[in-house]
Amino acid sequence: MNRRQFLTKSIAAGAVGWTAGGLFANGGIDTPENMGELQDFKIQNGRIKQTTCGWCYRDFSTEELAAHGAKIGLSGLDLTTPDEWPILRKYGLICTMTPSHDIKVGLNRIKNHEAVCAKIRQSIELTAEAGFPNVICFSGNREGMDDEEGLENCVTGVKKVIGLAEEKGIILHMELLNSKVNHKDYMCDHTAWGAELARRVGSPNFKLLYDIYHMQVQEGDVIATIRKFKEYIGHYHTAGVPGRHELDQTQELYYPAIMEAILETGFQGYVGQEFIPTHDPPLMLNHGVKVCDV
Repeated sequence: MNRRQFLTKSIAAGAVGWTAGGLFANGGIDTPENMGELQDFKIQNGRIKQTTCGWCYRDFSTEELAAHGAKIGLSGLDLTTPDEWPILRKYGLICTMTPSHDIKVGLNRIKNHEAVCAKIRQSIELTAEAGFPNVICFSGNREGMDDEEGLENCVTGVKKVIGLAEEKGIILHMELLNSKVNHKDYMCDHTAWGAELARRVGSPNFKLLYDIYHMQVQEGDVIATIRKFKEYIGHYHTAGVPGRHELDQTQELYYPAIMEAILETGFQGYVGQEFIPTHDPPLMLNHGVKVCDV
């Protein structure tokens, strides 16, 4: 019996606990009453506006993911490209974060500014034309550069495009990524560094994308950090730690408390599910969304 057959049989039987990999084990903090309930899940509270990232579901087309997202009540999909946007509109969804340039080649080097800023401007224009809210950008890697020099270069680079973002009503986000495991040598790897960048830019249209997984790996102290730097955070991503998988009790983060802390800050943006499912992907997406629907 393969995993999908087992899952189907468990749902039909109204199984209470699926312990494979620890997921939904009895006593788990996020155990649903039964698998059928999880299969039929739709967002109920809606205080957190949720989205997800297509790259985590590579075996599923944008159409399949959009249809499923609309069914469970997602607001949209992160990191989709303009050619995918008609599909999102078909299902009443939006692109909640538009991509722009490469992660490694970023704004921390003056020599990159012409090419990188051109890509950011193009994304801002297309996103505004579509009526969507956000564009992503990156610091780039250190490659031996001092963090203060990189900070100043990023300020210079962001200021070259932020006027257009303000004019078009777009929020430009720089993503915080860990440099310990996933993105070796990435410069914007601490919240304090990103917050100082946002402070120096001095625009309400420049924010941080606080990736909870990445920042737990890099620096920990997630809830206190969110509270401290709340004014600079405009978007969130999720995933379990360790492993970047499901938001279950096998990982070290308690997402309901994190979501409550986010709400306490007055946050009005989007939380994107960006974990890599190890079991049935649509069901696991339902599960992650349910955990965060506080």
